[in-house]
Amino acid sequence: MSSAFRGFLQQALRLGHDERANISIIFAMALLPILSAIGCAVDYTQATRLRSKLQSAADAASVASISQQSLGYNAALQMTSDGTVQVAVEEATKLFNGNAANSLGYTNLSLNAQVTKTGVKLAATVAFSADVPTTFMTVVGYRKLTVTGTSKSTSSLPPYLDFYLMLDVSGSMGLPSTDAEQTRLAAINPDNYKQYPNGCTFACHFTSASSCPAANQKYNTNGSCMGYPMSRVSYSGVKKLLTSNGGKLPSSLLSSLAAVTSCPTDGSDACIQLRADAVGAAVQQLLVTANATQKTPNQFRIGLYPFVRYLYAYSPLTASINGSPTTPGTINYAAANLASQLDTGANASLGSGGTHFENAFPTMNGIITSVGDGSASNKTQPYVFLITDGAQNPQVYWNGSWSGSNSATTMDTSKCTTLKSRGIIVSVLYIPYQPIQNPTSFANSEDFYANANIPKIPPSLQACASPGYFYTANSPADITAALNAMFNHALVTAHITN
Repeated sequence: MSSAFRGFLQQALRLGHDERANISIIFAMALLPILSAIGCAVDYTQATRLRSKLQSAADAASVASISQQSLGYNAALQMTSDGTVQVAVEEATKLFNGNAANSLGYTNLSLNAQVTKTGVKLAATVAFSADVPTTFMTVVGYRKLTVTGTSKSTSSLPPYLDFYLMLDVSGSMGLPSTDAEQTRLAAINPDNYKQYPNGCTFACHFTSASSCPAANQKYNTNGSCMGYPMSRVSYSGVKKLLTSNGGKLPSSLLSSLAAVTSCPTDGSDACIQLRADAVGAAVQQLLVTANATQKTPNQFRIGLYPFVRYLYAYSPLTASINGSPTTPGTINYAAANLASQLDTGANASLGSGGTHFENAFPTMNGIITSVGDGSASNKTQPYVFLITDGAQNPQVYWNGSWSGSNSATTMDTSKCTTLKSRGIIVSVLYIPYQPIQNPTSFANSEDFYANANIPKIPPSLQACASPGYFYTANSPADITAALNAMFNHALVTAHITN
């Protein structure tokens, strides 16, 4: 053995037997895993940072591809069947790639974007995967880390809705809209004074001469009923005429005052607002709201269907809802003049006497010929808005004669069930039946029957309404607010679901 090799061997054996060198060996052995752990943390942090950026790109793409201003959303509006919204898929892909391009450090980016329309719902899913090359982890055999993510968003298309407004225009809807308005009418109305010496406020809108014979009037009105005409002219003007004519006001004098066709505001000197007026004003505002809310042409169709003994199409279902309330022939004008449909005993389309839900609902059931889900213009979802004080009255009046009981009762809710079983949503606005001031025993005490029936009405109307669709409004302002609430039942915007 050469002297050089023997020297090396001796030094190695000496080092092996020297315990002072152990710490160096331990440190050398631990250094590799420590460096590997630090390297893994660095590589993992880089991968997490890139995944967060890609996830943000996916979130933005899924939401934007079905937002209300997107090309995909507009394309879905035109679809008449369910399926993939290809324009939205392309838009989601473009948006993701555009945002992802701002991030560097990944390879093999893979994207799967899906957007589907199901009924009135849009669903977008954007899923991705990418490889992030490693630097330190290659030491332990990992040359890359794969990151993945998914974003899901949903949006609601504007539904195509048909609104069938069942408008009660029976005698009780001719009551003044508030207690104060009742008092005002009672103070000046000469009608039926024999039966209502304190002033008629209930069913004082009949116009035929046979309804207001001289023997029943407070003074001779030349065979004219005055209650409804007096509600259409200046209140102070009527008071002045009564004062200057010894407390009497023949129809010839009343005609000297300018009359209005509608009375949108209670307490106005221009008129005395009736409950039908308050409903008409609310419907008129509903038309304004619906027109302003439309997201696509002809999204909403609305029709007005008043009823007494019969229900008829006063203003049939139409998408033309942006007319003027002063232009005859528009649904807006029809709404403003709803009080013209009050039971006067002269409109054969409505019939007369009582409130006949038993006829109104079957007729409406026949008018609605198809029930869709609102996902397309040929698949409209029908809503029935019943606006009423809820008092059923089976009496009938025609050609000057009355028949049937005039004792108020409640509706047969099975008629509502027939509509609901077809998928028609029944929304009910209850305008509380106002207790009749100064009730009398006239006409078999119908006033007392009507007042006693009031507590029974809300439960019957709640049973008629679809779940969650029962509303109550008392004042004219509340009626307007309730109708808008019924219309604006749900507005859904795009949102991330995971």
